Amino acid sequence: MQTAALPSSALLLGLFTASMASAPARAGDSFRYAEDQAPAIVNPLFTTSMSEARLNELIFEGLYTDDKELATTPQLVERDEVSEDRTSMTLTLRQGVRWHDGTPFTADDVVFTINAMKDRKTLSTEKGRVEWIKSARAIDDRTVVLQFERPEARPQDKLFFKILPAHRFDGTAVKRSDPFRTAPIGTGPFRLESYNEDGSITLSRVADHRDGPRLPEIVMREVSDKNYQAKLLLYESLEALVRVLPRDLAVLQNNRAVELYPYQTNSWWYLGFNLDRAPWDNRDLREAIAHLVDVEALLAPIGTGDTLTGPFVKSSPFYNHDVRPWGYEPGVAASLLQRAGYERDGDRWVRDGQPLTLRISAHKSLESAQEVVINLQSQLQSQGIAVEVDFLDEASWRSRVWADQDYDLVLSQWSFDRNEDIREQFYSNGARNFTGYSNPDVDALLDLARDTLNPQEKKQALREVHLKVHDDLPMIFLWTLDSYSAMSVKVRDVVIHPFYFFTWASDWSMD
Repeated sequence: MQTAALPSSALLLGLFTASMASAPARAGDSFRYAEDQAPAIVNPLFTTSMSEARLNELIFEGLYTDDKELATTPQLVERDEVSEDRTSMTLTLRQGVRWHDGTPFTADDVVFTINAMKDRKTLSTEKGRVEWIKSARAIDDRTVVLQFERPEARPQDKLFFKILPAHRFDGTAVKRSDPFRTAPIGTGPFRLESYNEDGSITLSRVADHRDGPRLPEIVMREVSDKNYQAKLLLYESLEALVRVLPRDLAVLQNNRAVELYPYQTNSWWYLGFNLDRAPWDNRDLREAIAHLVDVEALLAPIGTGDTLTGPFVKSSPFYNHDVRPWGYEPGVAASLLQRAGYERDGDRWVRDGQPLTLRISAHKSLESAQEVVINLQSQLQSQGIAVEVDFLDEASWRSRVWADQDYDLVLSQWSFDRNEDIREQFYSNGARNFTGYSNPDVDALLDLARDTLNPQEKKQALREVHLKVHDDLPMIFLWTLDSYSAMSVKVRDVVIHPFYFFTWASDWSMD
């Protein structure tokens, strides 16, 4: 999940009604946090990075959200009723909710959001979140009826996506370049106030929001240097670091002005092959690479965590603990390389006289990516594989990796909410499946996991998916990192959401 810098457009959203405005924050009232790179856009239809997801959580709301025990609870919904056959659902929306420009929130906004996500011309990265909904219909301003493609055991758990204001768009075919991306309005407890010339983004609280946000102002600062982020916190120029580098933990832990908050994430790192490009369409070659990657050695310099064999964290009910890691085995790799048609020529592997060359690409904003890639380059080159490295900015990442599939191997990470829906990553036509992976058996298992009303059947299906994607090797699954946030002791009542981070930020306060 990667980002690009926002334009320094000095936009002030001064069109909001007086009832939504909040008093200017006094000096010292700002809650300032750092992101490695500012969100590319602020539009939940096109979320591609965690920095975007975190900002969305402050500005927008969903029909449902998590309570602090991570149980589903209504947000924009007052009550619901699911039909006996579980193929439809009637939602009664919360009364009195308004958009940040003062316009009332209605059922039309819910219907618009679902239809925009489903519209093929929208190209939403979030379309998989609504594929299970056949139709959405507004009965009146506060009532929506959803028809499902198939019976749903717990439809509420799937209605976390953010709702958008229908009146701010011309139709359901929404482009990523729509002006909304830099002038968003939501129904959340904070509204976007300004883009600032230094690249920061200022949010102000919505004083009459039902959650009663206590922080007057939140400022996202773009600070690409992680070392500098920690210094800014220590010198009281920031109130929070989203994630602390392992090397900074001891220093921050011993500082009385800082509090560390451990939290569990559903994020995992991987090396993704381009299966549509020779020679990486050869499974033997991919397995050879897997046996030449010393995962533990790559992890050690950047932190602690769990090494993985599949697309779930180890605490997930879907993680298949019977799947064994490939293991660092150069001898096995050599046999596989020979089977793939390569032979040893001195200190390198060649086929038809051409050396085996691998280009590893990573996004510049991915924390610790440079260290991992350089160490991986060293590991592979020591075993006779020529390695080029490529660190891409947002525009290059989107064009080279997502649009043109112009890569051999990428280092990246995926982050998930508690539903852990990996369908878009591994389904043959999944919106996030850029590796070219396709397996009809996996498609069928993902369909079963989506369709079944039996939790045990879903668990078994996804554990089988874990096994198959491990064996097929579209990716080498690496690790999930232990995560700590750091905050000034001035910040009180902090509870961090493991995915969205700011879900309960309305409860936070500052001395």
